[in-house]
Amino acid sequence: MKKVIELIRVSTEGQARDDRASIPAQRTINRRTAEAYGLEIVRTIELVNVSGAAVLRTPEMQTLLKLIESPDIRGVVVREFSRVMRPDNFGDYVLFQAFQDTGTVLYLPDGPLDLNSKTGKLVAGLRAIIAGNELSEIRERVWAAKEEKRRSGKLAQSAVCLPFGVGYEEKRGFFYETEAEKVREAFRLFLSGETSYVKLADMVGVTPRGMHLIMRNPIWTGWRVIDKKRDASSSARRVKADGRQGDRPKVKRSPEEVIRVRVIGAPLISEEEFRRVQQIMDAKSRLHWRSQPDRNHPFTYNGFLICAECQALIYGHFRRAHYYLCKRRASAAGSGERCVSVIMRRDKLEPKLDDLFGYQLTSRSFIGRLIGEIEKKYNSGAIRCRIARLEGEVGKLRVKRERILDSFFEGVLTREERNVRLASIEKQTRLAEEMLMRETPAPKLSAGEIATAFSPLFDWPVLGRESKRRILAATVPEIHVSNYVVSGVAVQAPVLSIGDGDTRTGRDSWPRPA
Repeated sequence: MKKVIELIRVSTEGQARDDRASIPAQRTINRRTAEAYGLEIVRTIELVNVSGAAVLRTPEMQTLLKLIESPDIRGVVVREFSRVMRPDNFGDYVLFQAFQDTGTVLYLPDGPLDLNSKTGKLVAGLRAIIAGNELSEIRERVWAAKEEKRRSGKLAQSAVCLPFGVGYEEKRGFFYETEAEKVREAFRLFLSGETSYVKLADMVGVTPRGMHLIMRNPIWTGWRVIDKKRDASSSARRVKADGRQGDRPKVKRSPEEVIRVRVIGAPLISEEEFRRVQQIMDAKSRLHWRSQPDRNHPFTYNGFLICAECQALIYGHFRRAHYYLCKRRASAAGSGERCVSVIMRRDKLEPKLDDLFGYQLTSRSFIGRLIGEIEKKYNSGAIRCRIARLEGEVGKLRVKRERILDSFFEGVLTREERNVRLASIEKQTRLAEEMLMRETPAPKLSAGEIATAFSPLFDWPVLGRESKRRILAATVPEIHVSNYVVSGVAVQAPVLSIGDGDTRTGRDSWPRPA
């Protein structure tokens, strides 16, 4: 009897589960083929979670190629040709050369295929083309079906692809889970001036990079926007070190391919708030805001100043004294031209800016718009939904606390393990209860309470650096200045925006309105 190697392959781990018959079915058919042609199977090689286009990169296939070099091995038996490979590019055909060099015969249920014969070469080439074409058609059909689900507001992937704090059920659709309230709190803190992704991530329980991605996701406004897709080109194929399938890189969709569909009726964040957060994040990236709590920062306005002469960033610089310096003056741009603005001393420029903001932030129009926005927030009907989610979160945390205590009393947990877990639960509970208290509609503010609330703004020149920067970050200003002259202040946040006629320019301090 001729000695052969049995090759079994499934494309996904799901197909290899015990409740699926793919591997047993292949093994049964291979045994019948071996019996029909008088073959002895001396070795079985199984490829699990390996695409037909990636078989050559697996260690198992490399082992097979070494085994067929032995004169004792006469062939390879498989259930069907596509189990050997589904060529995705012409480089995959090198497997045929290995079979031809070693005289290996491919045994299929419908007969042997000898690649050293004319007929074998022709049939193998045709079957490889057909198998590769089938792979392309399978991808196109699957992609079309998933795209249709996405356009109809359904989830086309597994639950692992869902954003933090968002759930999905086939009948219910997309919905916010109780953890989403932490995200809403992160948005509130960000709009109040806490722009450190590290601090927000610690509060939510994710990584700083994860926090950045969470706050960029429009799902919090109720809209699901899909503007990226996996690169389906042959050159973008990725394979792990063991030959298993890897994720293809994501690429931007063309404008006509972008999917935008409302999937949640009651949004977690208003579209206006989301837009303001995106503006702050864009400014944070563009103006190079950095948060380093362990460092003593001498400059108050760095990251908020733009050169009025060339529109470049103005940054803080120390050379025997502290200065504000235009980036294009420090190093020539691509054209080789340097900015003509002068280097400004911090101790001379910052008092002027303090005076400017002290007057602007205490104007009647500014405070009036801010109070109107606060009243609008408390009149929102979405508060009831948020209160229900927060009450559910507090209830879940209390149940978890009871389970931890029960496990300790039963001897399952040690005292140290109990303390660590309880500390985490207590921290989350305090956060949820604080957010719940803030959701309670506040009574109408009196004139005295309004004066108390805004009294720190009247003392802007004497506020600390961090307090000033939190207010600046919340209003997203670009302060255009050169040669100690403030030519304009661009405040992008709608609630805190400076309307026409409010922006003042000039040298030295502003005169108070009569």
